[in-house]
Amino acid sequence: MPVARDIMTPGVECIGAEDSVLDAACTLTRLAVGALPIRGSDGSLTGVLTDRDIVIKVLGKGKDPRRTKAGELAQGVVTVGADDDADEIFRTMASHKVRRLPVIDGGRLVGMVALADVARALPNLHAGSLLEALSADGSPSGHRCAPASPACVALGCSST
Repeated sequence: MPVARDIMTPGVECIGAEDSVLDAACTLTRLAVGALPIRGSDGSLTGVLTDRDIVIKVLGKGKDPRRTKAGELAQGVVTVGADDDADEIFRTMASHKVRRLPVIDGGRLVGMVALADVARALPNLHAGSLLEALSADGSPSGHRCAPASPACVALGCSST
């Protein structure tokens, strides 16, 4: 089974916690990506800023993206290891309801892995379950998981 280093996008660019959200948006546009890791002033990874965060938490709330700092949107960070297999990445995404994860190797950021990367690496049955689990709020009425789906097991769905 492929591991994170096999399916990730290497060479990730970060945004500084003190950089403006406008700068982050420009970087997202320039790189044609949907998320950027946020680095604190000490160089540590403090979170991930997504295009959705900018729309919902800044623009949608009437905040000025030139004055709002990227670090204000950092809410901790969930990572995977470079040698974690696709099933572990799948479980981490499902349990934290995230679509992108920084990949760490020896405490160093080495890449990002996205839902699409994992979907390509897993059998179709698992990929569909992951997308459904990420899109659902809990286990809604009518929700039916694939038997022993790692996403639904990770979320504790009762319909497996």
